[in-house]
Formats: sequence, structure tokens, C-alpha cells
Amino acid sequence: MGSRRLALARLHGLFAVYKPPGLKWKHLRDTVELQLLKGVNAGKPPAPEQRVRFLLGPMEGSEEKALTLTATSVPSLTNHPLVCGPAFTSLKVGVGHRLDAQSSGVLVLGVGHGRSLLTDMYNAHLTKDYTVRGLLGKATDDFCEDGRLVEKSTYDHVTREKLDRILALIQGSHQKALVMYSNLDLQTQEAYDMAVRGLIRPMNKSPMLITGIRCLHFAPPEFLLEVQCMHETQKQLRKLVHEIGLELKTTAVCSQVRRTRDGFFTLDDALLRTQWDIHSIQNAIQATAPRVAVELEKSLRPGLGTPAAPQP
Repeated sequence: MGSRRLALARLHGLFAVYKPPGLKWKHLRDTVELQLLKGVNAGKPPAPEQRVRFLLGPMEGSEEKALTLTATSVPSLTNHPLVCGPAFTSLKVGVGHRLDAQSSGVLVLGVGHGRSLLTDMYNAHLTKDYTVRGLLGKATDDFCEDGRLVEKSTYDHVTREKLDRILALIQGSHQKALVMYSNLDLQTQEAYDMAVRGLIRPMNKSPMLITGIRCLHFAPPEFLLEVQCMHETQKQLRKLVHEIGLELKTTAVCSQVRRTRDGFFTLDDALLRTQWDIHSIQNAIQATAPRVAVELEKSLRPGLGTPAAPQP
């Protein structure tokens, strides 16, 4: 069990995978669990224990073919995988901020002690980045491009300047809401220092809060937005595209939602589907462990490291 125990001991921490569109997060988690169990059980099995057995055999030097019992060391097969099955049959993998089936992007998973770190990430109220692709000129019942069509409209009057103006208004209103839900007095030095460092967070649950939004590409009828937010769902992001269309005196649907960052995990940290094996996951956990510890400490205790105001 030595090599298997060692492989299991290295499976404690957080790592990120890239969820493709069309795949449910539960199926992704089950696939990762299965691959990890295969990797752990594929380790070199321990040498079988030797037990003494008295075997019946002919007596040496006897012409009458007499039988005798001889003490012999034979391997014990009670712990053989073909007898008792695989050594490990259960391995729990936790899922961080989830993505629905239509969305894609960074999905953080935790294994072993890393599952408690997922709770710390939730309590830290970290922001996430998305790229959201919209399509002007039509509206559907679920705000998705492939939903049931309910309305068509023209969009020739929509310009990049009008879109940027709407996005600026949305960001301003959400920043005011962020200050309100953070329960901070901006007149204090501590709140000012936290605002400068970008550490203002809501104290409890809140509606979706957008900390930044801008247009990356505008080629009617298509446009691409970059959204930084927290406490969101992918459906709310699709509804945001619909509301932007209404503000522009037209309609719009969402054709793509892609998460590019979840807290301190980015696309560079996400393992592709071909890398969902035990060795790649172990390396990913070890590579991100120091950064995870530092970022969680900084986010959960924002007051640390803040220089004290000089006394008069």
C-alpha cells in the first residue's frame, strides 16, 4: 500500500479544470473522481505476505512412496486485488462556484483537505471574470440564443458609444451597491485603504454585484463583453445581456458565457479534459498551493498588512 498511500497523500488541495460547454458540472466531477481512483489504484501493489503452510508430499528417500507434511512458505492471496477488489473505492471531490451546462470556463475543484478551502473561497467573496457574447436583434424566453424566439427588432441605431455609455451606468450603480452591502464607512482610513487595494467585499449574501464591465468587441449584431462580478449566476449574466438590449432600445440574446477567472485561478491554471489524470492533478495542486494560502489569507483578513495611519 506504500505507493498508493503516497499518491493519496498528495491529493489534498485545490485545482482548476476547464469545463467545456454542454457538460454538466456533476458529470465533470464524477469523471474526475473516477480518473483519480483509477490512478490511485493503479499504483504498484505491495508484495503479498508469506504464510507457512504444511503441504502433503512424498517422503524423500522412501521407496514405499510414503507421504509426509512439509513446512512451505506460500504467498497469501487474501489481499490480492482479484480477491478483495480495488484498495480504494471512494474519493470525494468538492466543487467550487458552479457553472451550468451551457457555460464553459474555469471550474475550481477541491479534494481531500482542499474541500474545506472551498468554503474559505466562498467566505472570501472573491470576484470572477467572464466573457459574455451577445447578439442584437432578437429576444428569447430564456435569454439564450437557442431559446424560443419571442421577438425580433432592428439594431441599426446601436453604436459603440451608446453601448459604452450603458455599461458605464451599470458599473456605477453596482459599485454603489457594493459599498452599501460591505457595511463600511468610507470616511474611515481603514475603509479607504481597503478601497485602494480593491478589497471591499460584501459582508454577507447579496444580489449579483458587478465590479467592472467593458466592451471588448463590437461588430453588430455581435458584441463581446468582459464582466467582473461576484455572487452571480450564469442565468443572471444572460439576463444582463437582455437588459442591455432593452436599454439600447432593441433586443439582445446571450450566445456564450465563459468564465476566465475564478478568484485566484485563471485559464492558465485550468486543466484540459486530456489532463484529468492523477499526475497532472497532483502537479496542479502542488503548483498552486502556495498561491492559494497567500491569497486566502489576504482575502479573509484584509486588515493585515495595512499600514497604520501616523499619529499627530
